[in-house]
Amino acid sequence: MKITKEEVLHVAHLARLDIDERNIDALAGQIGKILDYVDMLSRVNTQGVKPTTHAIFLTNAFREDSETVHMDREKSLANAPDKHDGNFLVPRVIE
Repeated sequence: MKITKEEVLHVAHLARLDIDERNIDALAGQIGKILDYVDMLSRVNTQGVKPTTHAIFLTNAFREDSETVHMDREKSLANAPDKHDGNFLVPRVIE
């Protein structure tokens, strides 16, 4: 599919891209090749193929939510690099 220089500039404007004038012809050729490939894929016979969202079939490995005893505060803070009043002390991120 042939892409014009004007179409490349229009899409670049929509995407807020600053394209060097020297690269427009090369980009038009590359985009044309990509669109030709996509057009070739649209001609593939997919009769009887179920639509999918992933290439492989995965199922979620959910587990039951169960109540357990949590770790003791002193034990969880034992290796903390810095702590204060029973809490982790971390560097300030937002000023």
